[in-house]
Amino acid sequence: MMPNDTNILDALPIPALLLGSDGRIIGANHGASALFGDAIEGRHHITVLRQPALLDAVERASTGQGTVQAEYLTTEARRDVTWYVTCAPLAPGGVLLSFEDRSAMEDADQMRRDFVANVSHELRTPLTAILGFIETLNGPARNDKAARDKFLNTMEREAQRMNRLVADLLSLSKVEADERVRPTQTVDMARLVERVLHNLKPLIDSTEADLVFQKQGARFNLAGEDDQLSQVVTNLIENAIKYAGRSGPVEVTLSRHENHVMLRGDAIILTIRDHGDGIAAVHIPRLTERFYRIDSHRSRGMGGTGLGLAIVKHIVNRHRGRLRIESTPGIGSVFTVILPAA
Repeated sequence: MMPNDTNILDALPIPALLLGSDGRIIGANHGASALFGDAIEGRHHITVLRQPALLDAVERASTGQGTVQAEYLTTEARRDVTWYVTCAPLAPGGVLLSFEDRSAMEDADQMRRDFVANVSHELRTPLTAILGFIETLNGPARNDKAARDKFLNTMEREAQRMNRLVADLLSLSKVEADERVRPTQTVDMARLVERVLHNLKPLIDSTEADLVFQKQGARFNLAGEDDQLSQVVTNLIENAIKYAGRSGPVEVTLSRHENHVMLRGDAIILTIRDHGDGIAAVHIPRLTERFYRIDSHRSRGMGGTGLGLAIVKHIVNRHRGRLRIESTPGIGSVFTVILPAA
């Protein structure tokens, strides 16, 4: 490819620039024009690219040091974008720059790093406590029955917390793996909710929560996976009971809507309303993130792992549904699950 052969640039599916031997831009395809703006041809590449790492890569490629790679960082709609730029030398003295968007890969790598860090943090606290109690039981409290009983109870509680975390991690992994697989079972949501409420009766009784279940309409069948939908209902009702069950009634409503605007079809709608402290608006967009907590100490104290709503979100996505969260501080919260009806 010669430096004056610019027509081929438009055939490339990624942004590309062609530099002449004098360092000026002699060709730019549509992708490059969208990235750097129109009317860049004829300008020196230093006035367009600007970032030192990329300019250094262009210099090295143009002076016969072979193909060189560098990163080019931009911001698009308040989102950081990372471009992986390949600078390939062309005779005589030209350079071809191709830009590959690596933002998704960078985001995935960051998510993995954050996930490992969060899991390590969540496991470190109970493990540190258990190891400390073991050391104490092997030393000063070896013959202290009262201290031994107290420490063993605490160790059991911390071990159960780790067990819940591992169970939720495995559940989240399975849900994510199946997220693109459409469920094929037929589930009666009314019976499912009634079964979940029966299983939660010990929690309801122990917290003395006033829970009200109402059905509006009939025919609550949908295509879904029973176990996963049970997990959605369980997580949402458990949260409402634990965090707001003493502040007023927890209202669980199941209804059917014809031609729902969000799904463009018939929908089964599950609504869980509480009258607790509510959630500040700044927290609501992040509630379904892994390990995101409004009050970390309170959540851990109630046995939360920080993964419940993340699991709910992925299950709802798998069922082609929608999850809506509305809340007013001091009044309460409403969690709504909208699922396609069968």
